[in-house]
Amino acid sequence: MLVATALALSLQAAPAGAVDPTSPEGAAVMAPVNAVFAALAARDGQAILPHVDQNGRITVVVDRVDGARRVGTPTWAEFTSGLTAGPERFEEQMPNPTVAIDGNIATVWGRYVFKIDGQTSHCGVNHFDLIRRNDEWTIVNLTWSQRTTGCEAL
Repeated sequence: MLVATALALSLQAAPAGAVDPTSPEGAAVMAPVNAVFAALAARDGQAILPHVDQNGRITVVVDRVDGARRVGTPTWAEFTSGLTAGPERFEEQMPNPTVAIDGNIATVWGRYVFKIDGQTSHCGVNHFDLIRRNDEWTIVNLTWSQRTTGCEAL
């Protein structure tokens, strides 16, 4: 039991290079992530493009209620072109992100919930990989899990 408890605690520990997301350096890393969330809310795919590396990757792992799993790998162009205006209001919340920085690379990891018109659509974990070029952070890769169960815990 002691080993299991120690393992659980070590898995919850902050990663090397962890910074407060509200600190100046953490906020700089979060800026493109928050810009993506704002573009989702505005349903404006083109507003995402200045914050991402077009050669980067997106991976989404969808766990369905029936146990089936689907892995998708859209390009940034495919993802952003699929985000178009509509009557529904989109909102993505990632309340407690972990930000870790090592020189000119960073990662943002956190549970999220995605809402449509204020109702939970799905949830999971976001994982953003970023690099700093010319003193500006850019999202290179985005991976997220997606499910429709267990979302009420957020």
